[in-house]
Amino acid sequence: MAITMIDPVEVALKEFEDSHVYRKLRRMIVVSRVFENQEETASLLHGAAEFDLDDVRLFAVIKADYELARNVIRTQGFGALSGKMGQIVQPRTKGPGHGSISRAFYARPALVAHILNMDRLPFMVPVEEDEEDVGLVAARAA
Repeated sequence: MAITMIDPVEVALKEFEDSHVYRKLRRMIVVSRVFENQEETASLLHGAAEFDLDDVRLFAVIKADYELARNVIRTQGFGALSGKMGQIVQPRTKGPGHGSISRAFYARPALVAHILNMDRLPFMVPVEEDEEDVGLVAARAA
């Protein structure tokens, strides 16, 4: 999932919290649809989910991915960015095929699955239930 185009000047100058990618990810609604065909004769809604960067673990990983791209731009240049970079947000080429020089930040499939509540990221440990909540579930099941 494309997040935003990469402006190398902006990324080199701005901390994550002041960046365009942060503003895009800070709070959003992601809508998924079922792919029917190349002609897009139909667009069936699969689901919609709210997303924000309130979780400190998720924030830290995305910030680290941004800072990695930022460091590469500052030390090696824009052309050194690679889709192999980033744990859950990657900088990669945008546009048709090989030879494209534009780049964008993309959410890796694991992040998209997390956003759409299809799967949890490995570092996102489920919140433990309160003993009271567990008791209520057990009482309902009995």
